[in-house]
Amino acid sequence: MHLEMLLMTLLAAPVVAPAKTPAAPPAAQAPARQASAPAEKAPEPKKAAPTPEVKDLVDRMQAFYEKTQDFTADFKQDYKYKVLRRTQSSTGKVIYKKPGLMRWEYEKPSVRTFVLAGEKVYAHDPEAQTLSVGRIDTNQLSASVTFLFGKGKLADEFSISKGECKDCKGTLLVLDPLKEEPRFRQVRLEVDPKTAQVLKSTVVDPDGSENAIAFLNLKTNVGVDAERFKINPPQGTRIDDLTKLMQK
Repeated sequence: MHLEMLLMTLLAAPVVAPAKTPAAPPAAQAPARQASAPAEKAPEPKKAAPTPEVKDLVDRMQAFYEKTQDFTADFKQDYKYKVLRRTQSSTGKVIYKKPGLMRWEYEKPSVRTFVLAGEKVYAHDPEAQTLSVGRIDTNQLSASVTFLFGKGKLADEFSISKGECKDCKGTLLVLDPLKEEPRFRQVRLEVDPKTAQVLKSTVVDPDGSENAIAFLNLKTNVGVDAERFKINPPQGTRIDDLTKLMQK
């Protein structure tokens, strides 16, 4: 589901993009005596100690989200497809409340709503008149996501360094996964050096595509009501409960 990828890659794939389902490769036909040697596993990157400046910013950023009970923000998402050489832009609003409640309201170019509530995920498409319900194991999410919830430790999963960025409004942190990560190649966080808030996140997909989300008008600890995470689709909406399929 798109929301699952959204969370697992730190706010990733655009909701209007079709899901990619790569075809299975054909079975090898080479004779047994000519069987090729097993492919060597790529070496995992070595963890380099962050500079004092980077460590201080990361520590303050984690502390900021650990004490954040809720937040609201506008967002602008730009997904750059490397193969297609085009960019798809979306805008909307996001709200979050501990523990584990998140709602994404996409407004343009098409209206969509995604809600995470515990281990349930909801995707509402008003134009198609459908509401899909799925499940996600939040314990398997990367620290690149869970640190926003005040949980995961970035330094445990990433080698973190300061990047160069002329157009950035904050300090650019480059996060390279310490272990082989099939979901993304790299994460980049643009962080306000004064408040330690994330201003922008960019996820680099395995194919080199880049998904960037800028957070605007961010407000924290405003007392978000839990009722805002409920979806009440209009009469006639088809509900697809995928959790039943997952249990079989």
